Amino acid sequence: MKKDIRKVRNIGISAHIDSGKTTLTERILFYTDRIHAMHDVKGKDGVGAFMDSMDLERERGITIASAATFCEWDGHEINIIDTPGHVDFTIEVERSLRVLDGAILVLCAVGGVQSQSITVDQQMRRYKVPCIAFVNKCDRSGANPFRVVDQLKQKLGHNAVAMQLPIGLESDFTGVIDLLTMQAVYFDGEKGETVRTEEIPEPMRALATTKREELLDAVSMFSDDLMEALLEEKEVGRDLILPALRRGVIARQLTPVFMGSAYKNKGVQLLLNAVNDLLPCPSDIENFALDMDQDEATVLLSSVPDAPLVALAFKLEDRTYGQLTYIRVYQGSLSKGDTIINVRTGRKIKVGRVARMHADQMEEIETIAAGYIGALFGIDCASGDTFVAPGISLTMMSMYVPKPVISLAISPKDHKAEVNMSKALNRFTKEDPTFKTHVNPETNETIISGMGELHLEVYMERMQREYGAEVSAGAPRVAYRETITQKAEFDYLHKKQTGGSGQYGRVCGWMEPIADSDFEFDNQVVGGAIPTQFIAACEKGFRNCIAKGPKMEFPVTGVKIVINDGASHAVDSSDMAFQAAARGAFKQGYLKAKPVVQEPIMKVVVEAPTAFQGSVMGSLNQRRGMILGAQDEGPLCVIECLVPLAEMFGYSTVLRSLTQGQAQFTMEFSAYKQVPQSIAEELEKKLSEQKKKVA
Repeated sequence: MKKDIRKVRNIGISAHIDSGKTTLTERILFYTDRIHAMHDVKGKDGVGAFMDSMDLERERGITIASAATFCEWDGHEINIIDTPGHVDFTIEVERSLRVLDGAILVLCAVGGVQSQSITVDQQMRRYKVPCIAFVNKCDRSGANPFRVVDQLKQKLGHNAVAMQLPIGLESDFTGVIDLLTMQAVYFDGEKGETVRTEEIPEPMRALATTKREELLDAVSMFSDDLMEALLEEKEVGRDLILPALRRGVIARQLTPVFMGSAYKNKGVQLLLNAVNDLLPCPSDIENFALDMDQDEATVLLSSVPDAPLVALAFKLEDRTYGQLTYIRVYQGSLSKGDTIINVRTGRKIKVGRVARMHADQMEEIETIAAGYIGALFGIDCASGDTFVAPGISLTMMSMYVPKPVISLAISPKDHKAEVNMSKALNRFTKEDPTFKTHVNPETNETIISGMGELHLEVYMERMQREYGAEVSAGAPRVAYRETITQKAEFDYLHKKQTGGSGQYGRVCGWMEPIADSDFEFDNQVVGGAIPTQFIAACEKGFRNCIAKGPKMEFPVTGVKIVINDGASHAVDSSDMAFQAAARGAFKQGYLKAKPVVQEPIMKVVVEAPTAFQGSVMGSLNQRRGMILGAQDEGPLCVIECLVPLAEMFGYSTVLRSLTQGQAQFTMEFSAYKQVPQSIAEELEKKLSEQKKKVA
């Protein structure tokens, strides 16, 4: 493996669903000689895209799990992660962006900036990932790349600047004008493998000159030399423009926009050049770890191979030959036979096998150096664990994991299915932090929770295919929550006399609603009214109550508990007594604090032909939807609204029948809001019926 870190690029390809991410990755792998044939993503040719290694992915034509690969282009090593576009698999995008240095944001020339493009952009902001944009599908009917550049500015707030002009559009799309070199570029041969440059066609020269001036104007903000040359009206070349462009991109203050059609093999080679020229290498990015010995002080990591090792496990996969752990090495290097420490568990681990992944294929190697992405075999760890060299105690900051919003009760067909289901659930919960499972203690049902209907559907199908576990599903359940709406005081005495020592504990204080956190505990007891050794027991007692609310038995969120007084007994007070007192105090205060039930509200974006706008809006209003806006984008109407998740089950079938199968929608979690009184009463009724059944 080469060790010139300046020639390494770790990039992700992210976009809204159906923007052409996987098709683009397929073309990149072909042009860099990693694969020798290009296949259709939808699997029409019976093969499917190389990066979609799961049968389910090939059948549905969607990416479910992110896949890693690597290739070489013009003397640079490029590590690529292809990520899903569907919002239900957002954790795959999240953990990929956590370890990448740069990204390609793919946008459809027809659809432009869509709902998931906004989500992906937020994730890039969260991890400060620089990106370049690629406007794909310029050959499609209704393509308008300049509208997309404007949307990048308006909807996402990017300082977007066009690097190319399309030569023709829709079926007339033949190539691009490179505004850096001021040449027309065409892609010849059956698979677009031959890049041909010519003079700019006469009718397009004036527009090209104008757009180049706009480009230079934007880039000159990042280079004094370039600005000086422009003021003196000197001729400026690539050597002066590229470093300034690169500075703007790495600082996330400039987004160069490239154009093409991956499916028609146009524009991909120029995009690869841009990856090399503009996106950062590992040493351009500052990565920090927390020093556990120094009260979590931030430490700047160095991309030097001989420094002490710091690596992050960002994705797990269970394979037939054991667990595969994807890692990114941030500092030092990791070799076969090394002893490393898992910071979370403190356990020593001997590294057996080290590999680089190429989708579902692997290549065994000796060492993963700083700045590279690789994989380890047979190591027991969790997603987000940090590995370090012995003697240091640094940990990487973990990634953001959204909470599940939908649940299903599943039941196996027979004993064999039950055993296999248990194996599958163990594996899936380990691999995917947004997929949760538990057993309902009252009904004894197995409950699975995730990010959406498709998310749970895919996992149920995988149970059947990969483990032979036939399961049936109950009705979907919404992850309701409880919270309080006003301040309420409590003063509770727990007193119990049994033979021998009794129990005694008194807890006083108040509870109040908070916005930013699930639970906060504030100890304001003075003068030893509650002895210090029992404060932790009080907190534990209060925390035990938030798992299941006294009102409707939903998890409680947004509560701050303050204790300021109490009483103890020299003999009868204990941890157990104060835990019981805290539980009693919680129930007492909670019912006075006007508790309410909250439900998850989803942001829904529907794209439908304009003719069906009225009926689509009507269907959303019927579902307690609040329309945020509607705009016409060519023949389509895009409707944005907020709808309670409880009302969205089975909506895809309804939408298909309303629009003759021509509409599609995306849905992602927005916020928790209070349920209307009528629905709260309905939920209470259901709960009491369930209790009667169990009894």
